Amino acid sequence: MDLVYSPMAKCISAPFPSLTHRPLALFSRVSISPKYANARRLWKMCSASSSDTLVDNGPVKEVRKSLEVASKKEDEYGDLKSWMHENGLPPCKVVIKDRPSHDAKHLPIHYVAASEDLKGGDIAFAVPDSLVVTLERVLGNETIAELLTTNKLSELACLALYLMYEKKQGKKSFWYPYIRELDRQRARGQLSVESPLLWSDADLDYLTGSPTKAEVLERAEGIKREYNELDTVWFMAGSLFQQYPYDIPTEAFPFEIFKQAFVAVQSCVVHLQKVSLARRFALVPLGPPLLSYCSNCKAMLAAVNGAVQLVVDRSYSAGDPIVVWCGPQPNSKLLINYGFVDEENSYDRLMVEAALNTEDPQYQDKRLAAQRNGKLSVQAFQVCVGKEREAVLEMLPYLRLGYVSDPSEMQTVLSSQGPICPMSPCMERAVLDQLSDYFRARLACYPTTLSEDEALLSDADLDPKKRVATQLVRLEKKILNACLETTVNFINQLPDHSVSPCPAPFAPTLK
Repeated sequence: MDLVYSPMAKCISAPFPSLTHRPLALFSRVSISPKYANARRLWKMCSASSSDTLVDNGPVKEVRKSLEVASKKEDEYGDLKSWMHENGLPPCKVVIKDRPSHDAKHLPIHYVAASEDLKGGDIAFAVPDSLVVTLERVLGNETIAELLTTNKLSELACLALYLMYEKKQGKKSFWYPYIRELDRQRARGQLSVESPLLWSDADLDYLTGSPTKAEVLERAEGIKREYNELDTVWFMAGSLFQQYPYDIPTEAFPFEIFKQAFVAVQSCVVHLQKVSLARRFALVPLGPPLLSYCSNCKAMLAAVNGAVQLVVDRSYSAGDPIVVWCGPQPNSKLLINYGFVDEENSYDRLMVEAALNTEDPQYQDKRLAAQRNGKLSVQAFQVCVGKEREAVLEMLPYLRLGYVSDPSEMQTVLSSQGPICPMSPCMERAVLDQLSDYFRARLACYPTTLSEDEALLSDADLDPKKRVATQLVRLEKKILNACLETTVNFINQLPDHSVSPCPAPFAPTLK
């Protein structure tokens, strides 16, 4: 469907609820009925790093005292790595270190660092399967795991439910040290920012103009739907039912608690390759969020001989943070899933959706022509960073098809192969004008300009949430500006770029 422009051709007419309270820790306490009194007492023994152990708006002195108490309790129970060594973790080449949180009321962020100099190809650690949480372990039956995740819940929801039940057992749970570590991280990435799924409405306004804001709201609705299916999991999963016969999930855990647990699991789950369905999503101590994600890194956690191991892809000096690849994800997904934006992300992209006009008398013919060339009647075009010109060139033939109005021209399109249906200057101008107007309209949706974004990011005291949101919208605007510049250049290359565009009553829609 290479509809090309030719100056010789004739002219053809043509609810996310507001989280105004302070965020809760991964599995904060919930109110439960008197018959769960024993569970309530156990729950009170949970992690001292949980958000409800910290003073909300008290004096700095009281906050420091709370942090000191939390640190002492951490020392009392030992750190995560010591617990892992006691339970089968072989000697490894990493240590757990910490960096300050941007919020003085929160404990520092933990991260995995090299304990010695490493070179590419070295095994940093190998966590045995006995210390890895998977659906196979949670549900006790691979068939049930496949059934649930295929028809009802995502793997993340099942894992979140399991850890919430384990949290209720307090220190009696085998996973207590790991859950305490997740509590400490508070679903924050290594930049100490929570996923936008846990932001308040006011915080989400930082994303105004970005399609990411709608993605956040849609994801939040999806989490709500999964919450409504939790009781089904409880009844179908025999292992959970036998262990918690009276704790119906939606009665024991309010939605807000589940959402925070879901987001925390989302931020640290690992997608393993070449394993069964019931093991493909795993929670790996020493894995994320203790490991930092990096888009230009190729090291990945992999299932090897009864363990999940990390082979580093670069050299590290002792004390350097260890990084892993997060897959080919755009910055919008990095922010939603992990709470950060990567300025050097070569996988960053935006989507442009074009659709043929269903009221066009020749809609069916145009749909057929599009399908023959690998396109749909509603087509999503991915605009990758650095490849904006290529993306615009891919869109133009599709848009030109929508502007064809003469039935004989349409038959030429259907019967021809290769470059067909030359476009007149006025028609080509109409196509390019629609595209340039679209990019300008998207840029106008943002409340700030690129220069204003740069000024905001130069402020060292900028709120971390506002910083990552500003980083995201700034990178989006750069992609859109590059697309607009490309389109304007094409207009200027027309033999007479002052020519008026032809009318097109059935032009494709862009959104």
